[in-house]
Amino acid sequence: MRRRGMDHIVHAVQDLEAAREAYARLGFTLTPYATHPWGTRNFLVQLDGVFLEILEVVDPSLMEAADVDAFSFGAYNRDFLAAGEGMSMLVLDSESPAADRASFQDAGLITYAPFSFERIARQPDGEELKVAFDLTFTTHPDMPDAAFFTCHNRYPENFWKVIYQQHSNSAVGVAGVILAAERPADLHKFIEGFAGARDLTVTSFGFECKTARGTLHVMTPEGVRALYGDIYPLDALSSPRLIATLINVRDTHAFAGIAHSSGIAVRQEDCQVIISSGDLHGMAMIAQQAK
Repeated sequence: MRRRGMDHIVHAVQDLEAAREAYARLGFTLTPYATHPWGTRNFLVQLDGVFLEILEVVDPSLMEAADVDAFSFGAYNRDFLAAGEGMSMLVLDSESPAADRASFQDAGLITYAPFSFERIARQPDGEELKVAFDLTFTTHPDMPDAAFFTCHNRYPENFWKVIYQQHSNSAVGVAGVILAAERPADLHKFIEGFAGARDLTVTSFGFECKTARGTLHVMTPEGVRALYGDIYPLDALSSPRLIATLINVRDTHAFAGIAHSSGIAVRQEDCQVIISSGDLHGMAMIAQQAK
């Protein structure tokens, strides 16, 4: 079974312009806006092999309801946003959509019909080139507020651009994400099957899954509070939620300085800079020193 690595994180927001302003004030370089034929729009933060997809719903009428065999990316994020902003989906990389689907089925995970799409991406020099992706979705019945898929990038040379990966806040990569759950042990088989990893590490507050790129931390609310404080309204947690992204930066002081000057509230402690979900459209961000 192939160990997959993190590919990207979907951060669903109500107002894409406001979110773009917030990310820009934090010192991130941003890609141009892009639209999807199913009624969503996004911009990206490209890092080292992983990107953040900040996304809004612009036309719900274009979203088809999912049938028994399909998963609707647009409808899922529409319904997610009806309850509030935040990290809606975690995405791992893919070498073969067919192999991913077979692997998910072998692990007993829910699978859906294959889904692929293409769009035109504006390059930094203004040229427009094709990008295309094959998505393999899976979900867990106890996690209605988090969805998962793998993404096969057919034209990576048209997608990844060095100029978009240069950030004034010194961000260089994604170290991991935090999934908050009252009973982490209930999710270990799903996470193993999704990530293609069978060597999960048990911790005092749950477990960790080291993917080929980044670590998924599955933690109890008590564990999140103990390590990071009140970064997310965990008292309202009704099901497991993706709540925070951990970012590697070259200089935490530089990141903190830009964040402070942006007007976004931050807390700096133990070589980390912490932004709560209430200050970044429903997703907490923890910047840590890159090793």
